[in-house]
Amino acid sequence: MRRRCGGPAALLLLLLLGPLLGPPGCLLAAKVNKHKPWIETSYHGIITENNDTVILDPPLVALDKDAPVPFAGEICAFKIHGQEMPFEAVVLNKTSGEGRLRAKSPIDCELQKEYTFIIQAYDCGSGPSGVNWKKSHKAVVHIQVKDVNEFSPAFKESMYKATVTEGKIYDSILQVEAIDEDCSPQYSQICNYEIVTTDVPFAIDRNGNIRNTEKLNYDKQHQYEIMVTAFDCGQKHAREDVLVQVNVKPVCKPGWQDWNKRIEYKPGSGSIPLFPSIHLETCDGPVSSTHTTIELQTNYIGKGCDRETYSEKSLQKLCGASSGAIDLLPSPSATTNWTAGLLMDNNDMIFKFDGKQGAKIPDGIVPKNLTDQFTISLWMKHGPSPGLRAEKETILCNSDKTEMNRHHYALYVHNCRLVFLLRKDFDQADTFRPAEFHWKLDQICDKEWHYYVVNVEFPVVTLYMDGSTYEPYLVTNDWPIHPSHIAMQLTVGACWQGGEVTKPRFAQYFHGSLASLTIRPGKIESQKVISCLQACKEGLDINSLESLGQGVKYHFNPSQSVLVMEGDDIENINRALRKVSYINSRQFPTAGVRRLKVSSKVQCFGEDVCINIPDIDAYVMVLQANEPKITISGMDHFARPAAQFESERGVILLPDIRIASTVTKMEHSKKNDGANKPVVLEEMLHNLDFCDVLVSGAELDPEQECLELDRTELQGKHLDATNSTAGYSIYGVDTMHNYEQVLQQIRYRNWYTSATFERKFRVKCSELNGHYTSNEFNLEVNILHSTNSNYMDHVNHVIVQPHFLQSVHHPEESISTVHNSVVPRVATVVIAICVSVLISIIAVGVYRIRTAQQHSSTDNESSKENEMDWDDSALTITVNPMEKYEKPHRAEEESEEEDDEEEDTTSAESDESEEEEDEEEEEEATVQKRGKQNFTRQEQLEWDDSTLPY
Repeated sequence: MRRRCGGPAALLLLLLLGPLLGPPGCLLAAKVNKHKPWIETSYHGIITENNDTVILDPPLVALDKDAPVPFAGEICAFKIHGQEMPFEAVVLNKTSGEGRLRAKSPIDCELQKEYTFIIQAYDCGSGPSGVNWKKSHKAVVHIQVKDVNEFSPAFKESMYKATVTEGKIYDSILQVEAIDEDCSPQYSQICNYEIVTTDVPFAIDRNGNIRNTEKLNYDKQHQYEIMVTAFDCGQKHAREDVLVQVNVKPVCKPGWQDWNKRIEYKPGSGSIPLFPSIHLETCDGPVSSTHTTIELQTNYIGKGCDRETYSEKSLQKLCGASSGAIDLLPSPSATTNWTAGLLMDNNDMIFKFDGKQGAKIPDGIVPKNLTDQFTISLWMKHGPSPGLRAEKETILCNSDKTEMNRHHYALYVHNCRLVFLLRKDFDQADTFRPAEFHWKLDQICDKEWHYYVVNVEFPVVTLYMDGSTYEPYLVTNDWPIHPSHIAMQLTVGACWQGGEVTKPRFAQYFHGSLASLTIRPGKIESQKVISCLQACKEGLDINSLESLGQGVKYHFNPSQSVLVMEGDDIENINRALRKVSYINSRQFPTAGVRRLKVSSKVQCFGEDVCINIPDIDAYVMVLQANEPKITISGMDHFARPAAQFESERGVILLPDIRIASTVTKMEHSKKNDGANKPVVLEEMLHNLDFCDVLVSGAELDPEQECLELDRTELQGKHLDATNSTAGYSIYGVDTMHNYEQVLQQIRYRNWYTSATFERKFRVKCSELNGHYTSNEFNLEVNILHSTNSNYMDHVNHVIVQPHFLQSVHHPEESISTVHNSVVPRVATVVIAICVSVLISIIAVGVYRIRTAQQHSSTDNESSKENEMDWDDSALTITVNPMEKYEKPHRAEEESEEEDDEEEDTTSAESDESEEEEDEEEEEEATVQKRGKQNFTRQEQLEWDDSTLPY
């Protein structure tokens, strides 16, 4: 219990008697805890982030004047005043008053760098219960958070780009900048940058400015890529380096930009743009107009560009020219052998004359006397004449063969002039007439290919060169030639000098190349046909002409190898040039390079030419077309009765012929080995230019056999045909389907079949004048002969075996005698053998065989012509029971012959012969069932006529 104290008198008594009374009572309590604790007025502290200890200056100590009195002189607490301060103060020693300030949770400098709050000290009061405690004055505590270098620098941008002009040294190309999330100046500041990439002509300072250390060259390198890192002041480097891309721009030079030097062209691609991204750089020049020329240079390809390489006859047909043109420079063959000794490029039908060669055209190829209308056409490539004194160089010459040396007509080159000579024969009027026509053209000696056509409508002669008309600059007259009986000689590449020399020889040799030299008597060529014959299959083109706009003018030359474009607005010219394309319509174009040249001129306001635009030199690379494999297939063997061959229509040779073409491409393998494998693709469609059906072996005997074709089959097609004893030739540029249709109508006739047992033919087709050829398809045709009208004799003849019959050879004129004398004797012997063996055979097949005989008359021969194979549905096979089953081919062949002879059986046979025939038919019907198990209709009929008695 608390003591109760008296009034003021008692208090005074206690104060006076206190030391004498022992333990304090109410008076002692009044003297305890008189003073407040004391602390400093302000404190400064430091705490490291992520740590809980605060270092204070001065240290946290509270003093109390009541000490050493217990409780009153002791310090029990420090209290912090502030909202949600992350600190707390603890008393370490109550007596000394020492305390400590610490963090209640981790401190993050990046969240708050410093803290300020109020702190007070509290004593322990007047007793153990803490009553009457006193608090000190308020002191201010200021705490700073010490940073830790926990963050790395990071760049503000993921990549930096800059463009510089070549040939300059820059103080600063661009500046990179990195930041650090640390809170202190030491760790948050970037103290250094560094280029990580080695061997680059760049440097960087501590502020991130990048400069070049040497002059950059656009031609050497268009672009540089360098990696840069940053360091903070604590030497911690960036967590990721940054990419800096420096583009080098050339010094502004006027010219075309963004075009490729090589443009690849795949056959069949149609029209492809040449410069899809091109634009003209004028370096801000005041341009008022632009004039641009695009030239496709193809002079070294074929005859000056990619033209069709079909034969001249095929091209004439393709272009709709009138018939009658005579090719004076055909491919060498058995019938056109006068070009065999000339130098020749087979692929393009080009003949090269070196000044030492000439060719004689055989008599009868060209009419001796040309009419007042005719045409001479040719391709020519010619350079300046060799030697100081240029001599005449003969292209075509018709001169006296002997005695005299008169030139009746000739076409030659002299001093880079083209001269046409035409001497008319003497007639009623002995007057001067135009005789020499001269043209002076630069193209005659420019060493390039040009197409020349001389149209003669006497006395007017017109020259077409590359489709354009040229009148002669000089025409000289001469007297007509007096008639004589001297033969004339037509030559090419030189002129024949038959008279006025000791030994006839060639003279006035040509130096250059010629191709497609033709002469057309009686007609002149139209300009439309001339343009078609010399047309290029490749050239320049413009896609979307309507989108060029009104501000662009353009012009093509006739061959579309040169395009000129003009415009006032540069952007319009840019768009127009992006639409210029290359096109090659040939399915199998000539592979190789086509050079391109683009030249431009610009005009500025008030000046003629203000900017020099360099030319573009590029090229189109035409890739090699996939080579087609042309395959001819069909029935390669058949046999027909002789009567069908002797009929008016004969036998169709190739009823089921099939022409197909495939290509093989190299396809990239899907495996990782990178290998290529060939893949045969589907059939491709293209044209053919000739197919030959030739006789194998001896040529056809026109007295007894021929090949025929109804000419109406050629109507509506670009095809023509020629026939000879060597075979049939179909020519002209047309589809494989049309060729199949015509070939399927060729018939073989033989009106004297007794001398022929078989004929062999071969078929071969071509594309591009023999550049691509098919396989050689071989066909064997067998003629089945009837030896006698008596069917039984026929059967006996078939079953006779080689072991029992010696081969009999007779001259051709005695065939009928052999048939009459040998067959009956042999038939008698064989009949006896057959009757003894087949006596038990039932006459099951009699009715069927007799019915078959009635239907197999000559009335249905025309239907048999269209059959692909021999119809053996009613065929019977008779086998000699004494023969071993050794030769299935011969058995089938003899049975087919047997059926043919059966058709010739007449109603005039005797009753005895009919009975014998019935027995044979019964045997054949039985054997047929066994024979069909071993024979197929596809087996070839290989005749061995050494045992046949005819």
